[in-house]
Amino acid sequence: MRSLILALLLAPCLAAAAEKPEWAFPVTEAVQPPPRIEGTRVRPPPPGSTLSITRAKADDMYDIPNWYPDRYPPMPRIVQYGNRETMVRACGSCHLPVGTGHDESAYVAGLPVPYFLRQLADWKSGDRKYGGIMVSIAKAVTDQEAMDAAEYFASVKPRPWIRVVETDTVPRSFVGPGNKRLVHPDGGTEPLGHRIIEVPEDEEVVVYRDPSSGFVAYVPKGSIEKGKELVTTGGDGETVRCAICHGATLRGGEDAPPIAGHHPNYIVRQLWNMQNGDRGGLSAEQMLRVVEKLNNDDMLAIAAYVASRAP
Repeated sequence: MRSLILALLLAPCLAAAAEKPEWAFPVTEAVQPPPRIEGTRVRPPPPGSTLSITRAKADDMYDIPNWYPDRYPPMPRIVQYGNRETMVRACGSCHLPVGTGHDESAYVAGLPVPYFLRQLADWKSGDRKYGGIMVSIAKAVTDQEAMDAAEYFASVKPRPWIRVVETDTVPRSFVGPGNKRLVHPDGGTEPLGHRIIEVPEDEEVVVYRDPSSGFVAYVPKGSIEKGKELVTTGGDGETVRCAICHGATLRGGEDAPPIAGHHPNYIVRQLWNMQNGDRGGLSAEQMLRVVEKLNNDDMLAIAAYVASRAP
């Protein structure tokens, strides 16, 4: 009887827990196709740059490619080189000098300094559990390095980076090294289903960590309009209007981050992590009413709409 009562008490909680949307959490696949761009291939300087490096050199996490130094502020050491002694990777290796990042990382351009620092503190304390390398980085980075990075990315102007396309069918893709989703070199298409698939507009640009072009995010048909309803009105009680904290244009406020034009899969990851307890801390506490009733399709729609807005 006691077991039955416990099961009945837990049933609502279990029913409310959404299944993890694995498509939003890219993990390098065990079986990889031959690389389209070999590690030894040297990229000649693209227009507007004097840099020429190998594909493998672009993945040096302690000396990131500085393709266009005149297009963004001078990078502090922690952003360009990291700290090899403490194994803190250069911030720009994942987030790029322009702060726009890749599908597997975060768009950090224009984040308020207090918010940026609070996220590092949450990873360091364990309130934010998911974040891959960010957990160890947050524990090893010095206060001065954290401040340098926060002030740098706050000074970088956000820019359009995601092109959102509604469709039923997407290019066949795979998750390559570094958790990067790429179009499969064998070609072909596949049904999108209830997913968001985000791939580079130009694969060479992305794998060489060149910040000159971004990504296309394929989303299910109708998801942008559904997301607009949830974001702007709260829907039929499913959530809370995003503008209350993030502003009417979703470009953030004093204590809330900008979210317009950000990677949609990152947004889904954060909503799911907050709902399921993998992301705690003050930022997550403020979002509990927002996420508590959302299902995965709601999260997908919200992310699709938000990503389609101008940053």
